[in-house]
Amino acid sequence: MGQGYSWTQPDFGHPRAVKAHCRTLSKVHSREVCYISQSKFAKLGGVRVNEELPPEKTKIPLPEGTLAVGGGLMVAGISSYAFFKVGQEALGKEDFKPIVALWFATFVLAPGFFLPLEQEMGRALAHRRALGLGGRAIVRRIVPLGIAITGIIVALLAGLSSIATKDFFEGYGLVTAALIIGFISYAPAHLARGICSGQGRFSSYGIIMGADGFVRIVGCVILWQLDITNVGAYAMVVALSPLSGVLIVGLRGGLKTEEGPVAPWSEVTPNLGWLLIGSLMGAGLVNAGPIAVNILANDEQDHQVTAFGNGVLLSRVPLFLFQAVQAALLPRLARLAAQNDLDEFRNGFRRLMKVVIAVGLIGTLGSFAVGPAMLELVYDDVLDRRSLTLLAIGSALYMVALATAQAVIALNGHARVGLGWLTGMAAFVICVWLASDDLYLRVEIGLVASSLVALLIFIVSLQRLLVTGAIINSDSLSDALLDRPFET
Repeated sequence: MGQGYSWTQPDFGHPRAVKAHCRTLSKVHSREVCYISQSKFAKLGGVRVNEELPPEKTKIPLPEGTLAVGGGLMVAGISSYAFFKVGQEALGKEDFKPIVALWFATFVLAPGFFLPLEQEMGRALAHRRALGLGGRAIVRRIVPLGIAITGIIVALLAGLSSIATKDFFEGYGLVTAALIIGFISYAPAHLARGICSGQGRFSSYGIIMGADGFVRIVGCVILWQLDITNVGAYAMVVALSPLSGVLIVGLRGGLKTEEGPVAPWSEVTPNLGWLLIGSLMGAGLVNAGPIAVNILANDEQDHQVTAFGNGVLLSRVPLFLFQAVQAALLPRLARLAAQNDLDEFRNGFRRLMKVVIAVGLIGTLGSFAVGPAMLELVYDDVLDRRSLTLLAIGSALYMVALATAQAVIALNGHARVGLGWLTGMAAFVICVWLASDDLYLRVEIGLVASSLVALLIFIVSLQRLLVTGAIINSDSLSDALLDRPFET
């Protein structure tokens, strides 16, 4: 072995038990670093271990992948706001109502069911990548699982299609079809994102996210300029755009994996059930407002449904900024957690929360001060100051709850997070049912209360885990970094 390493013979009894233990005696950037080289290695049960220290790298200001992922998020976020603007110019606010319903329903179902698969794909592939093992067996395990989930949900949606068309999509059968096609389209998109994150291909990850939004807005603009006013055509743009990034990355070879040992189910699904509950309920909460208003509104309130959807989208500006904060700060928190130093983890988490809370406060104050004017300027719509402020408060609380949930997951609290989001959803339903008869107010109260309930559960869970000395491992840390049950 090269100078600077100590070596412990690994146990080769089972592929999952194979581990490479190495430690540098020197400090790099003021911390100990463990390397597994891909260039010079000795084959030890399939594990590649370096023979000499790699050259010290120049410290960069941002964690790996920040710019690539941040760029994709930026394109996706901006295109969402532009799509709502152009779509309403093309169709009118009343005819855009089914597209609003389609939008928020899609982003409940797709991240809700497929984000956990993306998380587990990324986690398992990253783990194997660190050990120098090929990850194709992971893909072969998770892809059929994704196909099975897709088939079950598509069958349920098809069975409910007549009801959805009549009561949810204003009689537009093509919009119902677009919901089904969109759900199918997001399955390969999320799985591809999991492959890219697990393989460290952050540029490809950014392309998948950015291309979705870019193709969606370009398609919308083309339809608008051609004076096409068929609602189904715009719905299909939403449904098919996720496939664009997958095709681009696939053709570039960004989804290739290498052969490796067989993957038992325990390697790819240790927390899938809890992640699924948490993701579905978390995605449901952040999109529940417009869906509830659409269900509760009468036939004369179509314009109000579109206006509320615009207000919700405007209130998500802090969530959009939060994604940038995640990309920049969470990897740094991950490095602290990887050393299993809970004191440093607390300090890093406090710094992260200060930024998140500051972003939430700025968003809330901004909505109170200039929200009505901004909504009228951007979407030519009207919501009163109370509605926009309550929507901003709900968005800010959700953002803080999500950041806290990520810390709980990093401490192996997957079940606590799943139950927290589930309880929050129950609070939303109860508040919408009992809080008021006003169409907007009952939903606004539900959004604030549900995020607050979930946040309190996560805070209590985090405190208990820290007090009991919870252990952070790479798997739970990977799940936490990929936990983002919403699309902007």
